[in-house]
This record gives sequence, C-alpha cells and structure tokens, in this order.
Amino acid sequence: MPRLILWKDEQMGKLRRDMDRLYHRVYGEFGIPLISTTLRDAPFMDLSETEDNLIVRTKISNIDPKDLDISVTRDTLRVNARSRKERVDETGGYRYTRRQRGSYSRTLQLPCRVEVDDVKATYSKEGILNIVMPKCKPEKARKIEVDVT
Repeated sequence: MPRLILWKDEQMGKLRRDMDRLYHRVYGEFGIPLISTTLRDAPFMDLSETEDNLIVRTKISNIDPKDLDISVTRDTLRVNARSRKERVDETGGYRYTRRQRGSYSRTLQLPCRVEVDDVKATYSKEGILNIVMPKCKPEKARKIEVDVT
C-alpha cells in the first residue's frame, strides 16, 4: 500500500507542474502576468519591539504619501497603498501613453495592544515608512473588598 501512495504523490506532483507550465505559457503568450505586479511587488513589513513601542518599518517606493492609508485598531495594523505611474513615449509622430495603476493592502496582527491615539507614521524621501505605536500599559489589578452581611 505505501508504494501506491508514493506513486500517487509522484503523479499528482507531475500533474501540478504540468498545469503550472500550461498556465504560465498561456498567460505569457497573451501578455497577461499570472501574478499581478502589485501583488508580486508588495513590500515586506518589519516589526520590532522596544519596551514602550511597536515599530513597523517597510520600504514603499514610487508612492505618493497622499496615496497611503494607514489604520490601526488596538491589535491590528492595516496599510493600504495605491500606485500610479504614467510614461509617455513620442516616436514617429505618435504619442504613446502608458498608465499603470495598482494597489495593495497589508494587514498585520499586532502582538500586543497599542494606544491608537498616539500612533505616529513618517515617510522618508527614500521611500521608508516608519510607524511607531506606543504599547498599552498593563492594567493594574484592582483589589475588591468583600462585604460581609
């Protein structure tokens, strides 16, 4: 019986590779990328933690800061970005304009609660987005007196 399972896995793997090759070939011939460039080029987010803050750093190039939408709840960070590129070529008396638009959204589950009102975000000229989120202070236990009746 193990030999049958091994053969089945090999055949399924071969079928999967053949299907992937077929999809790439068909989409490539029509000039349609199989994975959208915005999804493929979505930046990684680095999360670091200090004693008082959570810090998220990501490199987002070719984005106007006005096209960034950052939202934070007590335990979730969401970064939405829209990119717009336009290229104009003028050759042989023709003007060719190529517009490319894309968007992506990244959601990050935070390891602890943060103070939503004190979150700060900065975007540098090099395309680095820094988001500093102060951690919530731990709640103090409240002693409750028991009334004897």
